[in-house]
Amino acid sequence: MTRAEDIVARATALGLTVTCAESCTGGKVSAAITDVPGSSAVFERGFVTYSNVAKTEMLGVSPATLGAHGAVSEQVARQMAQGALQAARADVAVAISGIAGPGGSEFKPEGRVCYALATASGVVSETIEHGALGRANVRAAAADHALDLILRGLADLDGKS
Repeated sequence: MTRAEDIVARATALGLTVTCAESCTGGKVSAAITDVPGSSAVFERGFVTYSNVAKTEMLGVSPATLGAHGAVSEQVARQMAQGALQAARADVAVAISGIAGPGGSEFKPEGRVCYALATASGVVSETIEHGALGRANVRAAAADHALDLILRGLADLDGKS
């Protein structure tokens, strides 16, 4: 069973819904989930917010947070996840913002991806340094990690039910 199939099966069994707020993955996480038959029972919408304007308009990310921390930051990922959770009226939301490459900087290198997971219980975030794997590989690694985070969120909610 793939991660996405596991997400759809678990969320369906629990009667929960999931959503995604994606930047550097450009919809890969949403596509993985919606590739699974029956996903419409647990996934109504996702958000691809590649630009800062989109993050602000669609997810309510604060321009001040973007200005202070930049789009690739846990602070922004947290606001993206919270905004997606609210906008989609979902039970679990994951957010991804990173530098897929090529490029990056001394302070934000290629392969750095910030993640956040939001549920009614709160928001957790983390930064993973995937390394300069090349654009396609960073995006694939980020999507896989985001799917793992959704599974973790579903498991946590299952434990609280």
